[in-house]
Amino acid sequence: MPSFEGPLLVGIDIGGTKIAVLVCDESRRVLARGEAPAPVADGGSAVADAAARLVHQLTSGRTVRAAGVGAAGVIDHESGSIRAASATFTDWVGFPLASELADRLGCVVTVENDVNAFLLGEASPHEQDVLGVMLGTGVGGAVLMDGELRRGPHGAAGEIGHTPGYGDLPCTCGQTGHLETLASGTSIALRYTARTGRTVAGSREVAALADAGDADALAVFRDAGRALGTACASAAALLDISDAIVGGGVARAWHLLQPGIDDALRTDAPVTGIPLRIRPATHGADAVALGAIASARALALVPVA
Repeated sequence: MPSFEGPLLVGIDIGGTKIAVLVCDESRRVLARGEAPAPVADGGSAVADAAARLVHQLTSGRTVRAAGVGAAGVIDHESGSIRAASATFTDWVGFPLASELADRLGCVVTVENDVNAFLLGEASPHEQDVLGVMLGTGVGGAVLMDGELRRGPHGAAGEIGHTPGYGDLPCTCGQTGHLETLASGTSIALRYTARTGRTVAGSREVAALADAGDADALAVFRDAGRALGTACASAAALLDISDAIVGGGVARAWHLLQPGIDDALRTDAPVTGIPLRIRPATHGADAVALGAIASARALALVPVA
């Protein structure tokens, strides 16, 4: 870790396969970063242990003033526990993540849904009303209104991936026709296979095929982009927002999504006449941890440098 005198702030990104940690100063200058496998099949305590162990390794025993977590699932923000999660996680629902990590780290800990944290990490200070979308294995969403996260009474505000009206394909939630069935990495791979009969490893392989000129791969990405653009336009109409930030692994193929997004914006522009700007994320793998730090710093009343 670089030489630094002052309190440490820690951001923890807990996903389905890995835990990523950033150690920062009060101005969010990154002092150290690291990753470790996420033992999600072994239960909440094992995940908390792994996260705390990584934090201790990166901070070398120095005092952590506050830690923020961006975690997969629906979060009870007041208690810092997991309200709902995918079946990938064992004994995750109901797990009191904030208090368990606070015990292990000896500092105040706040927990956000990972997409909420992503949006906090990506939005600039002047962006007060913003939609955030993450395209990964599934599709997650978050909303900033008047500069504050809108979590909703059940912690599920902004879940754009499970909005209906995008066809009749089955969704991972058990319903049909949700945005996730067109725009997630999983669905992009499945839809390419359905069109061609060719099994692919995932959306990255489909992107490579599209870059090589495969017409079916290009069409699948264009459909995903149009669905994404339509969903963002719907959110803009409901919430009067003019900015959307898109991240996640699928967004790395932005050049393949862009034509479909442009199609949607040509036919479904906001009624206000104010252009809707849909842009790719810029902080990459650090976004969730940076946003988690911002949440911890604000909620723990840690002074901003």
